[in-house]
Amino acid sequence: MSVEKDINSVDAKTGDLRKVTAKAHEGEIKVAAHDLNRRESLSAYFTILAAGFGLISDGYQNNLMTMSNVIFKELYPNDYTSTVSTRVSNSLLVGAVLGQIFVGLICDRVGRKVALVSTTLLIVIGAILGTAAHGAHGSAQGLFWFLTIARGITGVGVGGEYPASSTSASEAANETAQANRGPVFIMVTNFVLSFGGPLAVSVFLIVLSAAGDNHLETVWRVCFGIGILLPLTVFFFRLRMLSSKLYRKGAIKRRVPYGLVFKRYWRELIGTCGAWFLYDFVTFPNGVFSGTIISSVIHNGSIKATAEWQLLLGIIALPGVFVGAYLCNRLGRRNTMMLGFSGYLLFGLIIGLAYNKITKIIPLFVIFYGLMQSVGNMGPGDMLGLTSSESYATPIRGTCYGLSAAIGKTGAAVGTQAFTPIQNNLGKQWTFIIAAICGVTGVLITYFCVPDMTGVDLADEDAKFMKYLADNGWEGEVGEDSEKAFADHHAAEAGSTERL
Repeated sequence: MSVEKDINSVDAKTGDLRKVTAKAHEGEIKVAAHDLNRRESLSAYFTILAAGFGLISDGYQNNLMTMSNVIFKELYPNDYTSTVSTRVSNSLLVGAVLGQIFVGLICDRVGRKVALVSTTLLIVIGAILGTAAHGAHGSAQGLFWFLTIARGITGVGVGGEYPASSTSASEAANETAQANRGPVFIMVTNFVLSFGGPLAVSVFLIVLSAAGDNHLETVWRVCFGIGILLPLTVFFFRLRMLSSKLYRKGAIKRRVPYGLVFKRYWRELIGTCGAWFLYDFVTFPNGVFSGTIISSVIHNGSIKATAEWQLLLGIIALPGVFVGAYLCNRLGRRNTMMLGFSGYLLFGLIIGLAYNKITKIIPLFVIFYGLMQSVGNMGPGDMLGLTSSESYATPIRGTCYGLSAAIGKTGAAVGTQAFTPIQNNLGKQWTFIIAAICGVTGVLITYFCVPDMTGVDLADEDAKFMKYLADNGWEGEVGEDSEKAFADHHAAEAGSTERL
């Protein structure tokens, strides 16, 4: 079918249907993507900032159990078994998988704003429940089941924040700083997610110093309670934000052609889903259980000493984020990701093969451990969110991003579940050797399946996608009709609801 197929759209002045060709619609998408009035421009900048503040709460929640695991093991040595620890830690991951899939769909089918407000509320509710968690009649097992449910609810919000914040930030960065979209996106997504680790440990150390070693229950409850405040910093703005111009122009809310989507993007989905699975399989259990690992290495160290080494570990991992942001335009998204996965091979083998010797020198072990996490941040940590937000057209960006992140969190859940059995049955060094194996696999998947969208305008992919749908005979509404009133006051933006 010709690309000149008619598109019927609502005229912004008369409300009547007008006809334009698919080719003309492609041109409108490209022009509209960067033609912003003052309100839209301000909204785009604040959307980018809000994504950073929203995702830092995700980073905090992701790392909250690192030191909480150490406290619970101290307070409940007989009740907080490895099985219970894994269940509580995994509840966030299970919730995150559900959140990433369903909120990803909401992002595209209902709207970016609804998705963002929903995730904020879920994180707040889950954090409140976690802070107030108690077992019936003081039961420790009741407490941990309560925490499991509360962390699961938090996880749905945390998981939903990934597609909601990331797609909004990517589109807003494309509108305001298209040439530097990659570095801007990384700084408000993976940097704040990674900063959540040192932030969580720093908060823990401050609260521990204030409360003392004899009030450990107070310590973990205050740390959980601080997780309530972080998402509230962006709640008001999200109620008033505008969706991106690309979304308002190109959203498909009914009769989404998922068959055509899979036909066009199957290779990209294998790439982003597969690479994210491998990355989270390695990085998440190493984050959740790093406090336990360090505690076992330093032998009879206090909780505070464990936290201090944990903080150093988190700080060493941060520079990789900046290196990845620097390289993403110069080296390209795909090459930077492969370089990061290669780092897993290098440091995984160094630590794994020399584990018994290197753990006798605690600073050296922590430095190498931190460097392994740093190259992970530089490569797949920075690039997976970026490539997942760039590889797919706006109408299905949230869905595909959410699916990719959900497969990643599935890898995190599998890795967390397998972490303790691997240590117990094969030895602690094998957690690092397996990380090296995942690194090699990640390089291959990235090379063959992940596209390099360095320097490509998101509007270009949207235009190609609309042409592809027209060529394959798809018909349906295109555009966000909730913005029609806004379009009435800006005649140049004619056609907020279109029919292909």
